[in-house]
Amino acid sequence: MKRRSFSTALAAGLVAPALIGLSKSAFAAGGKPTTIRIGFPGAGTGGRPLPSSGFTANSVHRAEIEQEFAADGIKIEWKYFVGAGPALNESFANGLLDFCFGHGDLPLIVGRSTGLKHKVLLSSGRLGDVYFVTPASSPAKSIADLKGKTLSVQKGTAGQLQLYRVLAKYGFNEPEKEFRIISQIRDDRVASLATGAIAGAVETPFGLEARGVAKRIAEIFDDPDISAPGSVWVGEAFEQQYPDIVQRIVTRLVKVAHWSTLEANRETQYQLWTRSGVNAYIDNKQTWSRVKDLRTRINPLLDDYYVAAIKKSIDETKKYRLTRREVSLDGWIERKYLDNALRELKLETYWPTQDATGKFIRT
Repeated sequence: MKRRSFSTALAAGLVAPALIGLSKSAFAAGGKPTTIRIGFPGAGTGGRPLPSSGFTANSVHRAEIEQEFAADGIKIEWKYFVGAGPALNESFANGLLDFCFGHGDLPLIVGRSTGLKHKVLLSSGRLGDVYFVTPASSPAKSIADLKGKTLSVQKGTAGQLQLYRVLAKYGFNEPEKEFRIISQIRDDRVASLATGAIAGAVETPFGLEARGVAKRIAEIFDDPDISAPGSVWVGEAFEQQYPDIVQRIVTRLVKVAHWSTLEANRETQYQLWTRSGVNAYIDNKQTWSRVKDLRTRINPLLDDYYVAAIKKSIDETKKYRLTRREVSLDGWIERKYLDNALRELKLETYWPTQDATGKFIRT
């Protein structure tokens, strides 16, 4: 079958749900693949092929996965999608990906609802500060001042649900009726802020403020109800064919996550994350300097908070009519690889855990 739109093929009955997500490398001969293809739902400024933050980004900047498989002769192929989570779903549906290193909640759920077959292996991070900005010249003092005006977000991404949550926090429960919300990739959104073509957006503000592009009118710090955790997953067929490879990747990622939580490496990460151009150094410094314990954000656990947050996101996708099919967590989360890695590395109690409400129960 020629490559085609995933949604078109599914609607036409040309893609069997049981086969969605089977990748070519999943059927390579022998006991190991020749190539492992790993996707990120985003790209740097101007589409440059680099991730922007978190321990999964560090695995790229420090060439961790390449080092893990160098002796095996396995090639690591990184894929970055300016179209973010929806474009990554499309690529996986067409058999072009084996792993995703950090899918946001909305595209993860939408992909699952349309039949994509993957297994969640660990969380790619959680919490974080959220800022709502307007053009620097805007007279608005609060989000309420923007009612009826144009806001921007890249629709289909985790940012869409996050924007809806922010608006709900300030009393706007029907966002598409109370505002005009358009879809833009980040580069276009920043350009629209600079020209005043949009009234507001959720954006990291510090670099934009320093350049006179934007100003913040609302800020929310580490609210577990606003920011849902990201997810690392593997294609189901790849996982079945190469469980030992999956284990090595998960164990390596947990090692990187541990390295990323060490205070001695904080400043190094701020510098690494600037390479994508998404955030300036000042953005990384300011948004992370309040975090006294890096483990609270850089956290791979699939704890009660992770599960509850994804369930909440599933409910929100139905509420806002962003999915048409039911989505269940049954058989979706595969914990054994993370459990094995934590046990092997003696990190079983290293990370703080959160209960379903986001309250820390072990620090």
